[in-house]
Formats: sequence, structure tokens, C-alpha cells
Amino acid sequence: MQKIYLAGPEVFLPNALEIGISHKLLCQKYGYEGLFPLDNTITGNHPLEVATAIRLANQAMIYECDIVIANLSPFRGPEPDSGTVWEVGFAQGLDKQVLAYSTDMRSLKEKTQSILHLGDTDCDASGMAIEDFGLTHNLMFSHSVVASSFEACLKLLK
Repeated sequence: MQKIYLAGPEVFLPNALEIGISHKLLCQKYGYEGLFPLDNTITGNHPLEVATAIRLANQAMIYECDIVIANLSPFRGPEPDSGTVWEVGFAQGLDKQVLAYSTDMRSLKEKTQSILHLGDTDCDASGMAIEDFGLTHNLMFSHSVVASSFEACLKLLK
């Protein structure tokens, strides 16, 4: 049975364990085994040790998986969670199959203008140009964003 690493900022939600269980059940429904980051047992005596253990455990899961499905919805701004983006790049570097979804499929420019309250300007508040290729996400990983939900990604695998 192929394994899917479930990447995304859901681990920060108060109901993260329930979401992980729900996504893993959906994986089973479609014939896959889901690997959720909170399945890892993490130990450590201080924050840096815990952070390192989390990173290494998640990397080990990505090595173990066949596929990554990532939630690249806006997180604390117009861009996705940076940890999830790193996991996507890491998985792509390992030649894993990566599919992503976002609950906001507007262009990156539209999202940035709206979420940061910039109006119709082409630059952000610092004067930096807003990427405008008409893509939903940064050009380096927008090709991975194929759906608007986790289950839709699973359906595309079949």
C-alpha cells in the first residue's frame, strides 16, 4: 500500500489530531496509508531539541512516503505555511509525487492585494513587486496545486 505524507498547517489547529485522523481515514478509503506529522513521538528537554526532533521525524516520514499531499492554503497572510512549503520542496527534491490543494484559488497577486489590503497596486507596502504570472501560488510550486480540497487530491490520484 502506498503511503501519503499529509503536509500542512493543520498541526497548529486545536483539533489537529481529529483532522489527522479524518485525513488518514480518507486515505484508507482511497487505498492509501496516511502519515500525519503528529503521529510521530517527539521527546526533548528544551525547545531547540524538540524542534530538531520534529524536523527530523517529519523528514523521516517524507523519506518513507510515496506521495505528499500538501495544504498550501494561505496561512497568516497570502502565502502558505513556510514549513509546508519546505516539505513540498524537500519531497520534490526526492522525486516524490506531490499534489497540493488550497482553499483560496485566486491568483497570488489577487490574494496578496486582498489579504494585505493593498488595493490594486502592483507593489506591497515595502515597495516590492507582487508576483503576477496569473498563478495561484509562487511560480516555483504552483504547478503542484491541483485542487481545492484534500479529498479532491486523493480523487486525482486514482
